[in-house]
Amino acid sequence: MNIISYNKKNIHVHLLMLLSIILAASSFPVVALITNDLPPSILMFFRFFIASLLFAPFVFLKHGFRFPGNLKIIHYVILSIPLVTFFWCMFESLRYTSVLNTGALYTTVPAITAFFAYIINRETSNKIKSTGLLLGTVGALWIVFRGNFNSFINLDLNYGDLIFLTGCLFLGLYNPLVKRFYHNQPMAIMTFWVLFIGSLLLLIISADSLLLIEWNAISNNVYIGIVYLSLFSTLITFYLIHFSTVRIGPTNVAAYGFLTPLFVISISILTGIEKFNMAILPGLTLIIISMMLIQFHRPKDPLKTS
Repeated sequence: MNIISYNKKNIHVHLLMLLSIILAASSFPVVALITNDLPPSILMFFRFFIASLLFAPFVFLKHGFRFPGNLKIIHYVILSIPLVTFFWCMFESLRYTSVLNTGALYTTVPAITAFFAYIINRETSNKIKSTGLLLGTVGALWIVFRGNFNSFINLDLNYGDLIFLTGCLFLGLYNPLVKRFYHNQPMAIMTFWVLFIGSLLLLIISADSLLLIEWNAISNNVYIGIVYLSLFSTLITFYLIHFSTVRIGPTNVAAYGFLTPLFVISISILTGIEKFNMAILPGLTLIIISMMLIQFHRPKDPLKTS
């Protein structure tokens, strides 16, 4: 049975998701600052490994250490693949495109998630929520193309945009799979194993490159950035997403991604990475409207919502 997306009992979940999106948005400018210093697979390996290392004491002290079983390990492997793919695409794409473009394209994830939620979990969206998903996606594309109607119509995406959009397609699988594979196990355990298995996959991918890096030549800012991404934009964010997905549904969780451009723009302007462009205001307006439609609409029949 699905849960009504917005009621008094779930207010704290929505606040936690807002925190999650702020942390996720902060990762875009941080990644942009360090992505040219190390190969994406190595940056991702350290991001996942450090996050799982930091989380391990909490998980083992609270829940004890036990092997989750072959079936759950397979589930965790499946869950880690969309995340590894998405974050690799994120690091790689920011070598070729802007922070604002990736932040805007990230808002296509809710619509992609809704599609996969139907395929995987048979979850349907009502007309108002579907309208919100459509408006949010159009608003995101408007921001990417800076209000240039011809580019918008022709979907004039650059190479980095296409890489990141591929990552968004994989990320859209993640929340529906979390809900499909969740079987009342402690959320911390699921978060730890997904991070740890993801780090193992990345270690296999980046093993040869690790031996070729001149670590003494790497700036301290890169290490600081990796630790920040591991703790705030990976560990805390993943836990909050897992916690929220089983309470308000994958589509509603993913819908918070519509707020990403707003926070990415604010953070990027404050850090001097981007300058505000008035042409993106209509896109931002559409995104805010879509967010309100999805999160604050109370359906008549809660059993048919996602």
